[in-house]
Amino acid sequence: MSKLKVIPEKSLTNNSRIVGLLAQLEKINAEPSESDTARYVTSKILHLAQSQEKTRREMTAKGSTGMEILLSTLENTKDLQTTLNILSILVELVSAGGGRRVSFLVTKGGSQILLQLLMNASKESPPHEDLMVQIHSILAKIGPKDKKFGVKARINGALNITLNLVKQNLQNHRLVLPCLQLLRVYSANSVNSVSLGKNGVVELMFKIIGPFSKKNSSLIKVALDTLAALLKSKTNARRAVDRGYVQVLLTIYVDWHRHDNRHRNMLIRKGILQSLKSVTNIKLGRKAFIDANGMKILYNTSQECLAVRTLDPLVNTSSLIMRKCFPKNRLPLPTIKSSFHFQLPVIPVTGPVAQLYSLPPEVDDVVDESDDNDDIDVEAENETENEDDLDQNFKNDDIETDINKLKPQQEPGRTIEDLKMYEHLFPELVDDFQDYDLISKEPKPFVFEGKVRGPIVVPTAGEETSGNSGNLRKVVMKENISSKEDEGEKKSTFMDLAKEDTKDNDRTLQQQPAPGFTAEVKKDCSLPLTVLTCAKACPHMATCGNVLFEGRTVQLGKLCCTGVETEDDEDTESNSSVEQASVEVPDGPTLHDPDLYIEIVKNTKSVPEYSEVAYPDYFGHVPPPFKEPILERPYGVQRTKIAQDIERLIHQSDIIDRVVYDLDNPNYTIPEEGDILKFNSKFESGNLRKVIQIRKNEYDLILNSDINSNHYHQWFYFEVSGMRPGVAYRFNIINCEKSNSQFNYGMQPLMYSVQEALNARPWWIRMGTDICYYKNHFSRSSVAAGGQKGKSYYTITFTVSFPHKDDVCYFAYHYPYTYSTLQMHLQKLESAHNPQQIYFRKDVLCETLSGNSCPLVTITAMPESNYYEHICHFRNRPYVFLSARVHPGETNASWVMKGTLEYLMSNNPTAQSLRESYIFKIVPMLNPDGVINGNHRCSLSGEDLNRQWQSPNPDLHPTIYHAKGLLQYLAAVKRLPLVYCDYHGHSRKKNVFMYGCSIKETVWHTNDNATSCDVVEDTGYRGLQIGTRELEEMGAKFCVGLLRLKRLTSPLEYNLPSSLLDFENDLIESSCKVTSPTTYVLDEDEPRFLEEVDYSAESNDELDIELAENVGDYEPSAQEEVLSDSELSRTYLP
Repeated sequence: MSKLKVIPEKSLTNNSRIVGLLAQLEKINAEPSESDTARYVTSKILHLAQSQEKTRREMTAKGSTGMEILLSTLENTKDLQTTLNILSILVELVSAGGGRRVSFLVTKGGSQILLQLLMNASKESPPHEDLMVQIHSILAKIGPKDKKFGVKARINGALNITLNLVKQNLQNHRLVLPCLQLLRVYSANSVNSVSLGKNGVVELMFKIIGPFSKKNSSLIKVALDTLAALLKSKTNARRAVDRGYVQVLLTIYVDWHRHDNRHRNMLIRKGILQSLKSVTNIKLGRKAFIDANGMKILYNTSQECLAVRTLDPLVNTSSLIMRKCFPKNRLPLPTIKSSFHFQLPVIPVTGPVAQLYSLPPEVDDVVDESDDNDDIDVEAENETENEDDLDQNFKNDDIETDINKLKPQQEPGRTIEDLKMYEHLFPELVDDFQDYDLISKEPKPFVFEGKVRGPIVVPTAGEETSGNSGNLRKVVMKENISSKEDEGEKKSTFMDLAKEDTKDNDRTLQQQPAPGFTAEVKKDCSLPLTVLTCAKACPHMATCGNVLFEGRTVQLGKLCCTGVETEDDEDTESNSSVEQASVEVPDGPTLHDPDLYIEIVKNTKSVPEYSEVAYPDYFGHVPPPFKEPILERPYGVQRTKIAQDIERLIHQSDIIDRVVYDLDNPNYTIPEEGDILKFNSKFESGNLRKVIQIRKNEYDLILNSDINSNHYHQWFYFEVSGMRPGVAYRFNIINCEKSNSQFNYGMQPLMYSVQEALNARPWWIRMGTDICYYKNHFSRSSVAAGGQKGKSYYTITFTVSFPHKDDVCYFAYHYPYTYSTLQMHLQKLESAHNPQQIYFRKDVLCETLSGNSCPLVTITAMPESNYYEHICHFRNRPYVFLSARVHPGETNASWVMKGTLEYLMSNNPTAQSLRESYIFKIVPMLNPDGVINGNHRCSLSGEDLNRQWQSPNPDLHPTIYHAKGLLQYLAAVKRLPLVYCDYHGHSRKKNVFMYGCSIKETVWHTNDNATSCDVVEDTGYRGLQIGTRELEEMGAKFCVGLLRLKRLTSPLEYNLPSSLLDFENDLIESSCKVTSPTTYVLDEDEPRFLEEVDYSAESNDELDIELAENVGDYEPSAQEEVLSDSELSRTYLP
């Protein structure tokens, strides 16, 4: 029998050597030869693969046939040594190449061939040890990369082969180690895990793991990893609980904790914790953990580990287990429904509000009989083949995701006869301006001939139907006549609220004080009036408040006069004190007037019938003259707070548990002790339901549900008094519902100090340290969680040290902006504008459920004269429809709207150009009732108004019904708005972004791309918390963007000065270059940065470092040392 000629190695380069060897091996497969030749060739290939990375790279390169040749030989050969050589080659290839080479082997069918080889090898008695070690080692490496590996292994019968090998060779650690590694891979499949559990694999693992030992640490580590994977199956977890293994695991963990003084076996200790974490996923496991005193054991051991940063993975995992096992508590409330009740005129037939009204009064809606739903579930026997299906889709509460709802509905709209009710809200379409004092008079006035002319339509406004023109009736707007005492001042100083300073990017819209500068106080400035008024009123102020006006009683909140601190000893009414208390005021008139605010509040209707006024709303807010950077999060703050919560269970005698504020119990007694804080939320937009003192300086706070609802807890606004300076008070808001919050990423709550306001600093400031947001141990009932059981509430916790003794301070989720504030601002804008230049009209769109008016604002430029062409030009300006505050808790939307309104009413040349280009129809507050009553998301109907646009009910959703009616009316007269923008806030996203009605519609519908210009980011905003100055700036810059849109869409080109367009280009800024007109926001809308740290409210505040699974050496790697010991710098995006 002739032998194949082997080519001498030295005559070939490395490249041709491996190619030649593989060609010889392929020829051997085609022409069966003696086994020693195959043995020789494979040994040479193995030598090259072990010594040269170039060889390994070439064999796994795209287009290479090397892998197929090796697998074909492995499948066909009967020679043991050839098989071992090829397995060694495969181990070399996948060990050094990472995941890509493993995946390459899987795609070539390696999993099936190796599993078949395992089956064949198991038939020998006894099985060859080296062969079994090699097969199990390589299968353990490639199994995780094969999504169907679990199914393949089960079909081939590999599970029992590996399990029996372990049972029969417990003392042979060389063979057991790779078998355990493969068992861990098998167990990733739930069906396999159950099957292995039935065959005694859990009991087998406990024969391998045990108390502290310096021997066999590698084997124990892999056994623990396998056990943790097995116990993820609820069937296996129950089996472990029944056999008392929870107590065993705790005992073993304590033993390793005590003896591992040099922390060389941290991975073993973590493996024990991972097994406990798996077994406590079921209720029986959590009960067994509590009964075994596991809370105290893990608490004590984790506290001892805090001093060593490399042990952080142990602390974090212990914390996760304790949080999970912490007994679920019910919220200390009689009902989760709102403390306030409002009877609806119509009860919805279906939906959550209907369920709320149909709930029997005897039902306990705070908590369910069981806090778990996991024991009800039966182990799924049908495996999920695609692991991607297990991922939960991102749910965004702020946009509609139902495709059917997003499709245009061809439903019959309201008739033109029905829509006539909105004619009076569009007088600008028919007004002849004969009664107006316009800037100039033309020789040919527009003459009214007894017949109302419809709008003269130009291409930008669409085509006009002749049938509708006669339906428009003439409405003459009355002139805005101001009082005599203000008339002279307003003539001399019209509004100029939008001063730009593009050089230093510190643009002031309104009331921006300059540091180190004091100006004289003008008559209508809020601050000096406040200081003088309070100084006079304080000596006569009763303890229950100060009655300011006759008629309906309206009171200011409590103010302890004896505790008011001034910054010098002079009389507050003296000139020096007034000068000291003054702030810089812009040239234009301020929009805040305390006396006017009180008058407006007297007409504001609230469900609780509030009679108090919060000081921040009375004093007003001026943006502070300093920037407020995002708060850097201290290392380990969240787990420290969680540990303090766990101490409540371990050291129950230390808990005071005293109610100090309760809306549900009007007869509760306010503690008289001087060291207890006093709380209040009985004022417009206030929200705080109950306060419980936990420790001396720690309080649990519970928020009120939206009226006619049993959830939506996020907005808070409350008053605190009776504090001592220099004391760190911890506040825990314990019934939040969202899964994460910007409080985990550097945002701080807002605080307003009355003492600071009296000392000339009337502003909301970011305040608080040790801030985090995490899942707590208070259980949400299925009634409050949409039918889901076992869900928990979340806690916002922050610590505050107050600067003044006996101050009155207010805390809020975001800058408050009340309904009365809006009405005051609109009244001030109306009284201060120039009627010859600006067409401003404030109408009432409708009344809300509680009888408050919903304002509708119209802003445009007055026609140059009542000359025919000027009137035609006026009437045919395109409409821009703006709205805001459909969600009451999104107060930032109102501040952006304030910036829009002030800018449109200013004397800025660009603002004038905007007014001359568009007619602005604005509904600045779509949900007045929700805002007034401190709701977060709903109106008094208990429904999210932003989900009612498709079929609004005029009795339950009047503001939406009539706002939609305005749009339908404009459509009926062929005057659809060019733009409709609704202003919102977002609790978990940063920066500024846009949503459309659907993904396809989130595009500027223009012939030219309005967003594709190259723009440069102003980095001055990076790292800052957004304040009212920035919010108002957003509102102004949005308007300027509309001017750009007009230039790109309108065939009517107005001759704008080039300086205006250059200025507009400078004003519009963005954080990136936009390459597509599509601006919709994806789930991951924020770019990833190396400095970004992800804090999860579901787990602990530090990312649990995934330690390397090196079975040979369990010393912490250098990378782990660096990650553990270094103080990771954290940079947050604005």
